[in-house]
Amino acid sequence: MKYIFLKLFGILTSFGMLIVLIQGALVTQTGSGDACGAEWPLCYGELIPSNPTIPTLIEYTHRLVSGVLGIMVIALAIWSWVRLKQIKESRFFAVIAVVFIIFQGLLGAAAVVWGQSDAVMALHFGFSLVSFASVVLLTVLAFEADKDMSEVVPNMTGGLRKSIYFVLVYIYIVVYSGAFVRHTGSSGACEGWPLCNGQLIPSLTDGVLIQFGHRILAGLLFIIILLLFIRIHKELRHFKAFYWTAFTALLFITTQVISGAIVIFTTFNLYATMFHAFMISLLFTTISYLTLLAYRGRTIK
Repeated sequence: MKYIFLKLFGILTSFGMLIVLIQGALVTQTGSGDACGAEWPLCYGELIPSNPTIPTLIEYTHRLVSGVLGIMVIALAIWSWVRLKQIKESRFFAVIAVVFIIFQGLLGAAAVVWGQSDAVMALHFGFSLVSFASVVLLTVLAFEADKDMSEVVPNMTGGLRKSIYFVLVYIYIVVYSGAFVRHTGSSGACEGWPLCNGQLIPSLTDGVLIQFGHRILAGLLFIIILLLFIRIHKELRHFKAFYWTAFTALLFITTQVISGAIVIFTTFNLYATMFHAFMISLLFTTISYLTLLAYRGRTIK
């Protein structure tokens, strides 16, 4: 099998980046972002904190794992740049993976040392998510490198392609809104689900507006992905990779909506919240791969 070590390293890096994403959500959920003081990369002036509290351990391990994965992402990007140069998308994803992992690290460091607004810090999760998706797609390209991929290149209308591009942009907006909810402490602003404080349309003030806005965006995302899948089922179900990727996206968004409701019903149980972050990571990556397949498709009228 060709590129076996590159494939294995890509899988390992992908799982590692998923852990970084979940750790980041854990730091935010537990309020551990300042548990090492206003210092970076040191923690309370120490390379390895002595007698750390639980929040300090959460923040410190997140920094440690993020640092190791940053090096791994850069190594995977360089390796893919050299070995997969015959695949035109490989260099694009290599650059994106590195750029966004650096942005993510710098933003996290800046937040610790100087502090950042909630609006800026909401970008932190999004940057990590883009880097994670790029790492996964680089790994997918390594698996594609020794296969004939012509059968998974669909003939599609320009309108369908644009719809898929739109979904990718829109899901990032939804991700940002969810991160903004967490960073502003608006998670509990709406009691109950699907109603907000017992109302279909609540009084849109302060945190309620942020939380309710995220619910509306997430609900529309479910509808958009459902309609997209129906269209793909009608027009492109014979392209198996394309069809099943779209079906997986529908499965993930359904699970994501259910997990969001569970988060509310369990009063923001830590495990439910982590699972919510886990599912949106998988969903965004799946839509990213669907976008790659659409980009490769041949346009028909």
